[in-house]
Amino acid sequence: MASAAVTAAISLPSSKSSAVPSTRTPISPPFERIPFRKVKINGRPISIRAQVTTEAPAAVEKVSKKNEEGVVTNKFKPKTPYTARCLLNTKITGDDAPGETWHMVFSTEGVIPYREGQSVGVIPDGLDKNGKPHKLRLYSIASSAIGDFGDSKTVSLCVKRLVYTNDQGEIVKGVCSNFLCDVKPGAEAKLTGPVGKEMLMPKDPNATVIMLATGTGIAPFRGFLWKMFFERHEDYKFTGLAWLFLGVPTSSSLLYKEEFEKMKEKAPNNFRLDFAVSREQTNEKGEKMYIQTRMAQYAEELWDLLKKDNTFVYMCGLKGMEKGIDDIMVTLAAEDGIDWVEYKRQLKKQEQWNVEVY
Repeated sequence: MASAAVTAAISLPSSKSSAVPSTRTPISPPFERIPFRKVKINGRPISIRAQVTTEAPAAVEKVSKKNEEGVVTNKFKPKTPYTARCLLNTKITGDDAPGETWHMVFSTEGVIPYREGQSVGVIPDGLDKNGKPHKLRLYSIASSAIGDFGDSKTVSLCVKRLVYTNDQGEIVKGVCSNFLCDVKPGAEAKLTGPVGKEMLMPKDPNATVIMLATGTGIAPFRGFLWKMFFERHEDYKFTGLAWLFLGVPTSSSLLYKEEFEKMKEKAPNNFRLDFAVSREQTNEKGEKMYIQTRMAQYAEELWDLLKKDNTFVYMCGLKGMEKGIDDIMVTLAAEDGIDWVEYKRQLKKQEQWNVEVY
């Protein structure tokens, strides 16, 4: 796949030593600017922008995404990880949200060539209770292939800090999530991968892509949507329908809300956005608004879309969401005399039903 021509500029105040080197690559118009917030590294403000050129999309061949040429897996392994450097780390949930979620960007210098929908492993610093290095944890990548800075040299993660009280009344902190949420700009982290082909986005730019996410399950879909609506590529221009359902407990837990609303403004005919806020919203029956409750409001429309051979469903997040969605589909399929279990099996075989839950 031809890569997009990119210029990414990172402007730092004048200093003898900079946490991030300034780089600039020539670009030819037309281009679209992708805004990204100002951040600080080692106390110095950094202004970031990215530009990506565009031309008409190339014709798309129907090829299995799992056999797609150029998809790299397991370039870096647990015994030989890549040492990445944190460029920014910022909390993206409100102070009153039930739990903290952080968005972090790591420098890869372009040597981890991932695709939207893949994951990376993280090996946290320190030793486990047996005195051995910690085992890696997998995290879905939360950026497009060219990254948040548009230079194909970074990878972003979306991580919720795990803290809970065990049966003995002790406070337990998740080893890797707390390591990542606490990582400071300039610090290092060991990464492995990239891994995974299940969640690779469809190549067809005219596809209908239905994305079902709970919490940090939004990560791969942020990558999808940046490519669809914030970037312009020589070989890809999205002209289909992207429909995102995001389920969270409170409105202060809505992740990347401003980004998604901006996308909807840019492409109202190509992007649909539905939130399910379980502790604040209810349906007409007074039931809590979980992701499957929100989907039920569009049940017939969703079922009609699922009958089309260019509709792709992606599900990422808590495992409990899968059963609720299956329950909706069983009823709809039965109305058409279709066995949902068998129908879903066929959708999976055709790579139209893709699930990554935990």
